[in-house]
Amino acid sequence: MTAEIHLGFVPLLDAAPLILAERMGFAAEERLHLRLHPTRSWSLLRDMLASGHIAAAQMLSAVPIAGRLGLGGAAVSFDVPMVLSLGGQVIGVSADLAQAMRDEGFYSDFRDAIAARTALRRARPAGLRVGVPFPFSMQAELLHLWLGDRSGMTAITVPPARMADALISGEIEAFCVGEPWGAVAVDCAAAELILPGTAIWSAAPEKVLALRQGWAEAHPDLAGRLLRAIWRACRWLAQPDSRAAASDLLAHALNVDPEMIERALSGHLLLSRSGATVNSPDFVNFHAGAANFPWRSQAAWLGWHLGRRHGLDGASAAGTAADCWRPDLFRQHLGTDAVLPAASAKVEGANPAPVTAGANRGTLTLGRNTFFDGRIFDLSAPA
Repeated sequence: MTAEIHLGFVPLLDAAPLILAERMGFAAEERLHLRLHPTRSWSLLRDMLASGHIAAAQMLSAVPIAGRLGLGGAAVSFDVPMVLSLGGQVIGVSADLAQAMRDEGFYSDFRDAIAARTALRRARPAGLRVGVPFPFSMQAELLHLWLGDRSGMTAITVPPARMADALISGEIEAFCVGEPWGAVAVDCAAAELILPGTAIWSAAPEKVLALRQGWAEAHPDLAGRLLRAIWRACRWLAQPDSRAAASDLLAHALNVDPEMIERALSGHLLLSRSGATVNSPDFVNFHAGAANFPWRSQAAWLGWHLGRRHGLDGASAAGTAADCWRPDLFRQHLGTDAVLPAASAKVEGANPAPVTAGANRGTLTLGRNTFFDGRIFDLSAPA
């Protein structure tokens, strides 16, 4: 008998695994029907999951951690059994700010985060109004990491679909947002893209699958079927010959031009209305190199930085954060499908090139994992 599971998402490229799990039949193979609930607000999506209106959701990677830490006035407890995507964010600026950066000698090659930061600081020495989709998000964390907490940056919460409007109105001068909304801002607000999120952290976990705490234990069969369906959608999405079909399906779900979706999936991005393009092949990762595995060290990195910035002990916050990501559930339900790493944590930022790691079957190749300034983060000694 087919079971129905209610899932929530915000219309973005990285909602693709949930959408395609249903549309491509991966859910049906597991005798599931995924009833998808789109919403424009991350706070509403968080509250829908916390209240039990939905069983699972695509979620900003920082939201479950902020909830466990009691930040933002919403003490919620979610489990994260799977990462949906790495990367996929773009940093863009208004046409006026782009010109001011060029006046400072900046020419974007879409890779050099230090040069972009230098030009941005010189162009706006008094600070900058930057749009982010939510206060607790990888986008906000990447900006804090890149610009520094004393940069004078004012982060303004703007729903992804409104980013272009906020730029046009002058509410913000720059943004960090997931595709396709950066492409939309280029198209209708004359924004210019200057960096991908991967130029700041090449392996940043952007979106995760979030469950209400305890749901997977209460419904182990359903949880396993859900994780397998979404994981197979991630694997299919990562294949180059899937891009055309995926772009058409996602364009309909997100109500944008299929070309914007295909550009993001391929990493061949349009930087400005002038027609300048760049090839960023690792722009977004839905599957390769154990991208879907919920590494405790990724959660700890987020917990450390969120905690320190909000007056909490960093090491304690890192430990709390690590506990809400559930590699045990990933291993339990995907052990026969996925090649699983032998460890559940790694040193973040330590791999300028792909490396091999021990696995349940043979070895596993992990992708490049670096921070723009060469720092590393070790869960065993986070300071």
